[in-house]
Amino acid sequence: MSTQLNRGAPCISDAEDAPATVLPFAGGQPAEAVRAVPAEVPVNLTYGGIPFAVMMATPADLEDFAIGFSLTEGVIQRAADIRSVRLETDVRGLRLAIDLTPDRLHEHLARRRVLSGRTGCGVCGIDDLKALPQACQTSEAAPNIPLAAVHRALTALEDRQPLNRLTHAVHAAAWAGLDGTITDVREDVGRHNALDKLIGALCRAGASPNNGFAIVTSRCSFELVEKVAAFGVKTLIAISAPTSLALERARHLDITLIGVARHDSITVFHGLERICRQDVSA
Repeated sequence: MSTQLNRGAPCISDAEDAPATVLPFAGGQPAEAVRAVPAEVPVNLTYGGIPFAVMMATPADLEDFAIGFSLTEGVIQRAADIRSVRLETDVRGLRLAIDLTPDRLHEHLARRRVLSGRTGCGVCGIDDLKALPQACQTSEAAPNIPLAAVHRALTALEDRQPLNRLTHAVHAAAWAGLDGTITDVREDVGRHNALDKLIGALCRAGASPNNGFAIVTSRCSFELVEKVAAFGVKTLIAISAPTSLALERARHLDITLIGVARHDSITVFHGLERICRQDVSA
């Protein structure tokens, strides 16, 4: 797979400085300030030159985004289905021109839908309930996860989010090994985008989806469960709570689902028997 950036393309930043004024509640004078804000740009994903999706995203790790989005949206079944990704600039935003293998392109065109999304929109563009993503259950059993590993990953995650530390305005998706060591983190203004970028990075690295667990810094919605399931991940941890449909799908797919993950506790919604509950302080 090859990646290209158009010659003469402008430098693309994932954050920019914005002037602002701080107004204190308890009296005092307004203070002029400069705050970093995350970049949010329209990213048009095309396959074989035909537009498929326009997603509002942070313009970083876009090759990971192209691969992860293509996989979780069902356009491809494996990273090898993509021959190349080319980043193009336009006065209105960015374009990811994705070249598929001939067989995959033919199948994609037979089921194509156009997706115009808000920031990290999950199922925009679907006009029939039958088109909702439905990942298949795998025969792989979810791994046992030590409680100490979950605690280790959650404790380390904050320091692995440089863009959020700068802007306080983006989501992250992280991958940790079974011992809780975080190996990959991707950030984006959209929670779905961050997860797609993470999955794309794992695909490119040839990572096994059963040798670790995913963490998302958001609520856990139906689409996030479907995205990790499409890659084969069997353990998902969310900082906030899951929705009812996310929990229903996690149970059906037998994905260990943890929510309301804090530094002092986690809430296990499914798969409690797979959490090894030794004392973290021991």
